[in-house]
Amino acid sequence: MERLHIPRSTDDDYTADAAGERRRFIGEQTGVVLDHVGQPSFDPAILPGNIENFTGVAQVPLGFAGPLRVNGEHAQGDFFVPMATTEGTLVASYSRGMRLTRDAGGVTTTVVDDAMQRAPVFVFEDARDARTFGEWVEEHLAEITAEAEATTRSGRLRNIEQYAASRMRYLRFDFTTGDAAGQNMCGKATDRACRWIVANYPGTISRYFLSGNMDTDKKHSAINTLHSRGKRVIAEIVLPADLLRERMRATPEAMFAARQTSQLGGLMAGSVHNGIHPANGLAAVFIATGQDAANVAESHASLVHAEITPAGDYYYSVTLPSLIVATYGGGTGLATQRECLEVLGCYGAGSVRKFAEIVAATVLCGEVSLGAAVVSEEWVTSHDQLGRNRP
Repeated sequence: MERLHIPRSTDDDYTADAAGERRRFIGEQTGVVLDHVGQPSFDPAILPGNIENFTGVAQVPLGFAGPLRVNGEHAQGDFFVPMATTEGTLVASYSRGMRLTRDAGGVTTTVVDDAMQRAPVFVFEDARDARTFGEWVEEHLAEITAEAEATTRSGRLRNIEQYAASRMRYLRFDFTTGDAAGQNMCGKATDRACRWIVANYPGTISRYFLSGNMDTDKKHSAINTLHSRGKRVIAEIVLPADLLRERMRATPEAMFAARQTSQLGGLMAGSVHNGIHPANGLAAVFIATGQDAANVAESHASLVHAEITPAGDYYYSVTLPSLIVATYGGGTGLATQRECLEVLGCYGAGSVRKFAEIVAATVLCGEVSLGAAVVSEEWVTSHDQLGRNRP
C-alpha cells in the first residue's frame, strides 16, 4: 500500500504556495475543493509557532456583544466584546445581560490571584526518602528559583507546593507569567529547575517526570478550584428588583429559587461547578481573541453565589478560579485575533488583567441572561426565534 505524505517545503513551509500545494493534495485524496479554506486574509509568514502543515483557514462567524460596562481595577468603562460562534442566540443573550448590568451600574471585577503551574513528580525508594527530599527542596528554594527564572524574562517563581503520596513527592511550581498564558514558559523553567535538582540533590532519586499531572493541564480539577490556575477573577453586581422585572420579566425571588433548585440538581448530577453555561461565553471570546481554545477546559469552572439583599434586590457573583488568558504570545498576534483584542484595548504588554476582568464580566452577563430566560420561560422561544438554522 502506498504511503502518503502531506506535502511540506524544506525551504519555507509558511508560504501561499506551500498552503496551495497542500490544498491540492487534499483535493486529490478526497475529491473536495477547498475554495473557502484557501482564502486567508493574512500572510502565512506570520504563522511559525502557531501551526504546522498550514493549509488555510476555518472561518467562524464573529459578532460583537455590548456595550458591557465594567467597574474593575484594570478594566473601566464600556466595551464591545467580540464573540466568535456558530450558536444562534448566544451573542443576543450576552448582549441582553450586558444591557441589564449596564443599567444596574456595571459589573464590578477583581483579580485576586494569578499563577500558572508545572508539577513534576520525584520517585524515591520509600516514603521517608521522599519526605527528606521535600525538606531539602524547602531549604534550597532560593537556588531552585534562580535556576527556573534564568530561562525567562517575564516569568517569576512564586512558590512551590508539595504533595506526598506513596514514595512520590509531587512539586507544583507556581509562576506568574506576565501577559502570556505561560504554559510553555513554565514548562521550560521547571525543566531547568528539575535538572538542577537532580544534579545537586545529595540523596538518591529513583526517577522523575516533568509532569506528574498535578498541574492538570487542559482539564478541570479540584486543586485548580482551590489554588487557581491562571487568573482568579470575581465578577459581582447588585441587580435592582424593579430592573429585573422590567427587563427580564423575572423577580429576585424567582431567580433565587431557580438557583437553589439548580444547585441541588447539579449536585445530584455530579457537576464539577455550579455555573449555568460559562463555557459558552468563554469559548466565543477565546476563539475571537486568539486564546488557546482548549483552556476552556480549566477556565469554565465557576463558583456562582447569589443573595436577596435586605432591600429586596438581587446580588449575583461569579468567581472564575482558573481563567487562563493572554494578551501577548500564542495566537493573540494573528491578524483578526489582534484586531479583536485591540477593540477591547487589550493587545500587548500590561493588558492581561484588564482582559481577564472583561472576560469575567462577560461570563456574569451570560449567566444572568440565561438564568432569567429559564425563569421567565423564554429560553425555548428565544432559541426558536434566533437559533434555528437547518438545511
